[in-house]
Amino acid sequence: MRRSSFLSLSSSGTLALALLAIGCGPSNEPSSGTGGDGGAAGQGATSSASGTGGDGGGAAGTGGAGGDGGEAAGTGGAGGGAPAGPGWDWTGIVGTGQSLSVGAEGTPPRTTEQRFNNLKLSLGNAAVPPFDASNGALSLVPLTEPIRGFATTYPSAYPKNIYGETPHTAMADQISTLAQAAGGDHITVHTVVGESGQPMSVLRKGANETTEGATSMGRAYAATLFEAEAIARLASEAGKTYGIGAIIITHGESDAGSATYEDDLVKLWSDYNADLLPITGQSRSIPMLVSQQHSVHTAAGTRSTSTQAQWRVGVSHPGDIICSGPKYQYPYAEDAVHLTAHGYQLLGEKYGQVYFEKVVLGKDWQPLQPTRVERSGNVITVRFHVPVPPLAWDSALPSPHQTAFTEWSKGRGFQVWSGDTRIEITSVEIDGDAVKITCAPNLPTSGAMVGYAATTDGTAMPGGTTRWGQLRDSDPFVGSITGRAQPNYSVAFEMNVP
Repeated sequence: MRRSSFLSLSSSGTLALALLAIGCGPSNEPSSGTGGDGGAAGQGATSSASGTGGDGGGAAGTGGAGGDGGEAAGTGGAGGGAPAGPGWDWTGIVGTGQSLSVGAEGTPPRTTEQRFNNLKLSLGNAAVPPFDASNGALSLVPLTEPIRGFATTYPSAYPKNIYGETPHTAMADQISTLAQAAGGDHITVHTVVGESGQPMSVLRKGANETTEGATSMGRAYAATLFEAEAIARLASEAGKTYGIGAIIITHGESDAGSATYEDDLVKLWSDYNADLLPITGQSRSIPMLVSQQHSVHTAAGTRSTSTQAQWRVGVSHPGDIICSGPKYQYPYAEDAVHLTAHGYQLLGEKYGQVYFEKVVLGKDWQPLQPTRVERSGNVITVRFHVPVPPLAWDSALPSPHQTAFTEWSKGRGFQVWSGDTRIEITSVEIDGDAVKITCAPNLPTSGAMVGYAATTDGTAMPGGTTRWGQLRDSDPFVGSITGRAQPNYSVAFEMNVP
């Protein structure tokens, strides 16, 4: 007897298991085209983007079409004319989060030159705070790393909140590369306000500025509004239009066990939209891009609530909040928590690719993620939305659970359990858009869970993090700065087995 469980949303917006699937359309076939000089192959889309024009007269984005079954034109799978994007001269990108958002351990910075026309706010000799957007010392300068001078204490709030290479310059470079390859341009202005080690309660609207040691924290939200006001003023003085295209949040470690983390993400997105849109005068809402954290908790047998919430929130709020995917595939520093400078560049390139697909081309981009679970006897089948088929195993990543929790040593990152009992996986097999997981005969008839990159065995992979897997798609995307192939890796998840 075969049973299946689909993902759906309850009326309260929480993720539930029911007989409804999330709205994942058919995946596009991969393109065989590659990017030009310094470019990046795109997702090889075979259908036009239907994005609407933004404020400032932007036309509907029509640049996502290649020939029927043929190669995608240029980088980013864009053909048929330049994509319009939001329709502003300068498009703001807000970056918030904790230490990975501000480049902790990412030294020395690598992206120290600006190849395009992307910008950041320079404070000049202004003393900030107070947050005075009219201060004549403020100016816009080329976007490079480091974003500002490095913090000299830990933790430290805006503007002394930078510790190394952030994802932002690589992200901007990637967006510009894809836009120009598609026959257009897209200038981004980046705001970086994250605070190392801080939970959502410190980053959100209304956070009280507090003193930790000799350092004040809790400025991230207020600093965002300050920079938006300053950039809007400077854009107007330069005769340019300005709107904000996206918020990216690189966060979750401090809230790894928070039961309200998904709701907190939604509240942050909602508050930012309520407060930023009046500053820029735009009517177009601002999406939020979220990446999963895989570093905390690190103790053997633990799982992270925030990691799951970072995936679920994109399912619960499609189009408004987008999970860009995991970070377990990137190089980590020795602490197995933070990325290296190269890792931050890779993360920035992935953010840039997702941003281009969502904001510039107007596509309903979704990560490599499960859509439903089926069961037949002791075989569990997990079906996926696959951005660029086919599914594949990445054998360059070591197989997890080889020295601990070896019941899952053949799972390539998949895990099956019931309560506190781990269920042995005897084999995993890719079958089209699905992975078939064969378990030992003791798989219970009810109460079982299937997960992927969800449980740590307490040991980080060399140069990596503590929870990972080997499942990816076949996206030919190559980063514009690193030159490294970046397919989409499966999100970490947990689901009930029907």
